[in-house]
Amino acid sequence: MSDVAAEQVLLVEDRGSVRLLTMNRPDALNALNAELTEAISVAIRAAGTDDAVSVVILRGAGRAFCAGYDLNEDATGGVLDARRWRDELHASTAKMLEILDCPKPVIASVQSYCLAGGTDLMLACDLAVAADDAYFGYVDVRFGSGVVSMFLPWVVGMRAAKELLFTGEDRVPSDEALRLGLVNRVVPRERLDEATLELAEEIAKNEPFVVQTTKRAANRAWDVAGFRAAMASNTELDVMIETANLPARDAFRRITQEQGLKAAIAWRDARFRGDGG
Repeated sequence: MSDVAAEQVLLVEDRGSVRLLTMNRPDALNALNAELTEAISVAIRAAGTDDAVSVVILRGAGRAFCAGYDLNEDATGGVLDARRWRDELHASTAKMLEILDCPKPVIASVQSYCLAGGTDLMLACDLAVAADDAYFGYVDVRFGSGVVSMFLPWVVGMRAAKELLFTGEDRVPSDEALRLGLVNRVVPRERLDEATLELAEEIAKNEPFVVQTTKRAANRAWDVAGFRAAMASNTELDVMIETANLPARDAFRRITQEQGLKAAIAWRDARFRGDGG
């Protein structure tokens, strides 16, 4: 890999008719900042209009798939009013929906941490292959924040979604994720890339027009049931959460600014798990 490529937040590679998009912020566990989310958006749109591409794989470089939205960026962004929060949250959900609406099937290839916004990202994809070392969940409630894109109930059902969202559990292992329907397949970590590519190539053998139209038909089942209205409603309710005067969230952001994200996460975990740090 060249030095130039190493500096890009998203790497793009074609394997025949399969396009690989690799999030490339490994030191930050591929946390979603503005630059990375925009790069994914641009790449998804490009893949959707490229006749040479049949299937897209979204994966993460380094130790993890995606640890969620970049909390350092959030903590340093200053205090936002309701209008700014609505704009930010609407834009974030719109970028997730671009993945769902991409004409080509998108497969998430998930290793290690897939948390909060990272779980949103995985759920926006059509399919997911997980390594046996993957962990999933939404920890947002534990530091006074809301879920940005409410895909979860539509994928796993209301009961399972409520339990995950209310508890803030972020250590759901891959076998439990498979049981819940969060992911399609679980494979050994060393086979993740190979197994995901095999699935993509199996899909790519089929008539592209039929696959793409079938994706539209499947997505429309959600739309008819009110999916888009529910996502918009979640944005409005999340604005209420983010603009509320919540001591836990204020403390988390203050510790992040003063001591760093690692210290803030240790503070959060000590409150809920009794972890040291």
